[in-house]
Amino acid sequence: MTEAPALRPAAGRGPGLERCHASRLSVEDGALVLRARGHTRRVPVGDGGVARAVFVDAAPADAGRDDPGRPDAWGEVRLQDRDGAQVARIPLGDWLPEAPALPERAVQGEQLLERTGVAGLLKAAGVPLHVARDRNDPRAGSGKGGVSLGPGPAFPLWYWCVRGVAGTLWFSAFTVVVFSDTVPGRLVLLLALTALCGPVARLALRAWTRLRAGRRRVTVLERVTPDPAPGSGATVRFLRDTEVRVQDRDLVLRDLGGQEYWFPRTGAHAVTRLVKVLDGTGRPVGAELRGPGEQVRAVFPWDLWFGGADGADGWSRLCGAPGLAVSERRLGGKRTWPKGPVLGTGLLPRTGRDARRMARFPGTAAGVSSTAVMAFGNLFSVIQGVRVADTAPGPAAVAVAAGALGLVLQAVPYAVHELRGRLVLDRTAAERTTNEEARR
Repeated sequence: MTEAPALRPAAGRGPGLERCHASRLSVEDGALVLRARGHTRRVPVGDGGVARAVFVDAAPADAGRDDPGRPDAWGEVRLQDRDGAQVARIPLGDWLPEAPALPERAVQGEQLLERTGVAGLLKAAGVPLHVARDRNDPRAGSGKGGVSLGPGPAFPLWYWCVRGVAGTLWFSAFTVVVFSDTVPGRLVLLLALTALCGPVARLALRAWTRLRAGRRRVTVLERVTPDPAPGSGATVRFLRDTEVRVQDRDLVLRDLGGQEYWFPRTGAHAVTRLVKVLDGTGRPVGAELRGPGEQVRAVFPWDLWFGGADGADGWSRLCGAPGLAVSERRLGGKRTWPKGPVLGTGLLPRTGRDARRMARFPGTAAGVSSTAVMAFGNLFSVIQGVRVADTAPGPAAVAVAAGALGLVLQAVPYAVHELRGRLVLDRTAAERTTNEEARR
């Protein structure tokens, strides 16, 4: 009997790993059930609920002018009642595990529905599915209304609340300070303390993420780490962090940035085949992990994963994973491999700088701008503290200390990350071995 499908979220890292472990969209007792961080949502199917679904296979009108990694660029499935009113919507980019590693809309149409598992989910729910190639298709409706059945935000709610409240208070105080001739010491103190909340909240988020990761319990059946061939350029960080985990219900690929791609091992959209790819001479060039419709979900370049002295052992253990059918195929002529964009080709960054950028603790959608604003806020606190030192020495001293502490809390983690990467983690494994032997 085929197990009812449960959708897995797009890959995440840091606090986003919580979604990979906990967020699922499935069919239970005549309803679509979304389990996400801290809540469960049920959308009934049938009378009074979802009667049909329309897959809008088109990018938004503003695609390419905003954030290039937006999940809604992959299209969405709109769930409607019998009268055509929208009950809910499923953003497909949120439920495609390898979405962060692929160009926008690299997979479309029925292939995207199969990869995400939405096709099997709606079939199990008994909901007919229609495809609209144009957002103006009458069947697609207006796209307004209904709840979003997405896996939820990567960052926890408490973090957003702290940053939001502190940011609002800081901006209010900043506005008064800028446009006032005389500044009360208490206002400078408020400005400094709210500016300090940003760096402190980010460090608290790091600690929260590490604590939560230590509490997670998964059943790992097999763990395969890369065993690269000599001269492949594999770094210490790559060997330390990259792995494949065969779990009881999932097959997980982890990259050196800590990002994890979760693929189901059961259900209509499960990964079920492992294909060894040979060139024209019979030499292995890589392996492919395949899902429904023989779609390639991930690749493993042979020299990086199994080209070393113990690579055969890793390959045999991966082949022995339950539920994976193993086969071989040979490339003909001058065909290149792999064909088209696919997860697995960029697991080893070209430069150490790229690796450090990948492995940096994830930021918000604002990216570098958020860090720049925090740094400016703390620097401004120091300046204002010096400004009111004569009239309010107590608040001025606290403001200067808080501003300096905020700058330190941002600079130290960045410096440690960069130095550790440059001196240790982003050196090739062969180079580090040579240095260790020389020291002996």
